[in-house]
Amino acid sequence: MIDAFLLGLEHIATWQVIMALVLGALLGILVGAVPGLEPAGAMAILLPFSLQLEPLPGVTLLLGAYGGAWYGGAIPAILIRVPGTPVNVLTTYDGYPMARRGEAHRALSLAYSSSFVGGTISVLALVLLAPYLARVAERFGAPEYAMVCVVALVSVLLAHQKHVVAALLSLGLGMFLGSVGFESPFNTQRYTFGQQWLLGGVPMVPVVIGLFAMSQAFVLLGTDRVRQRPTGLEGHSRFRGLMEVFRYPRTLARSSGLGVVMGLLPGVGEFGAQFLSYSLARRFSKKPEEFGKGSPEGLVASETSISACTSTVLVPLLSLGIPADPLMAMLLAVFMIHNIIPGPQLFAEHPDFISGLYISLFLLNVIVLTFLLFATKHIVRLSSLNPKIIGATILVLALIGSYTQNYRLSDALIAVIFAVIGRFMLRNGIPAFPLVIGLVLGPMLEVRLKQSLSLSNGDPSIFLTRPIAATLLGFAIVAIALFIVAQLRGRRARAELAPESR
Repeated sequence: MIDAFLLGLEHIATWQVIMALVLGALLGILVGAVPGLEPAGAMAILLPFSLQLEPLPGVTLLLGAYGGAWYGGAIPAILIRVPGTPVNVLTTYDGYPMARRGEAHRALSLAYSSSFVGGTISVLALVLLAPYLARVAERFGAPEYAMVCVVALVSVLLAHQKHVVAALLSLGLGMFLGSVGFESPFNTQRYTFGQQWLLGGVPMVPVVIGLFAMSQAFVLLGTDRVRQRPTGLEGHSRFRGLMEVFRYPRTLARSSGLGVVMGLLPGVGEFGAQFLSYSLARRFSKKPEEFGKGSPEGLVASETSISACTSTVLVPLLSLGIPADPLMAMLLAVFMIHNIIPGPQLFAEHPDFISGLYISLFLLNVIVLTFLLFATKHIVRLSSLNPKIIGATILVLALIGSYTQNYRLSDALIAVIFAVIGRFMLRNGIPAFPLVIGLVLGPMLEVRLKQSLSLSNGDPSIFLTRPIAATLLGFAIVAIALFIVAQLRGRRARAELAPESR
């Protein structure tokens, strides 16, 4: 253990890793502080540049933007009641009322310290859980990995309960796109239409840039409203409320635990953790009537649960090679480019990389917290920037990034096409995340199914005769059954209420 720790220290003690860590964290904070931008968009823009770096600096750059954005998203949520990122919605419920009554600094430092505690606990959970799950995964064969993919796909669908049909269409489109290209077992071309640049399949990087960065840039370009300038940060200590988080140990522990668990579930992540944590905090609070009116406990529950997911989402990726969300799919691209294959062998073959990653995640939380405590007054000015300027900047950076990855105009064209598709999805309430998950997991599932059926000479009962595969398949079936039952009960309840309302 100590040897691995020393290896990790040696691995991160390079200027590339330190610069990537600091730059990623600062960019993440800035992205979170600007309403309308999302971590997915920031990571999409940084992805082509991270591929040019060594593995650890490349991953660190993306994780810095990912983790820093959740911290920064609390700033506009508290000061102007506009969530910096979509998952900071519940932060506005109690953070903004606190700011209105002159406690802006207290609310901000309380949000920062909550995020720091949640983020640190999340890293500890990653350190403990990832190697254990990797040891379990050593027993996996093709059938087990195929069923892991099935469980992940089902989880992504069920995470969009209110838009499950739209999510299914998005996921299906992603899986179809994953089938495009040259199929090696039979030496055939699928859906390439004679285009040589499609032989390698639809590249993920331009798709991600178009869906998450350029589509959001189009939204900002069409926004005319200039946001109000945040006020209320003068005359108070920036450290006010920093230690107050420890006055709510039960809420802190419960929200951290829920965030850790939710981060392990594909497609659930920060949204599920935040709403469940907030609901339970209000239910068990001694002052539930204060929630939504400026309750510090509500702010703690919201921010802690968000950051508690940030590292545990890496557990399925590192131990099984399965991305839990599109942000982890971007990290998977960095791994694959550098021929680092996530899975059980990663911990044995690259212990220095794993240890360096753990240490980097700890340092990330320290860097972000320190920077925010001293620079918040300057960062808040970003909240009042003209959205059109931000949108134009993102558009230029996204086009440069999509082209410079392989220096092919076709990649830039794909990014533009998916920017239009992403804008259509945003306008019609169709989630884009399932598309990326389908694009990544579709080919994985296809390969594992072929390997499994070749082992059993085409007999599909192999998924039932192997205990782990059968258990995973059972989880997927039970989850779908419970969802259908819940939907039927909901329809029945609405039908019973309809005559009464008349």
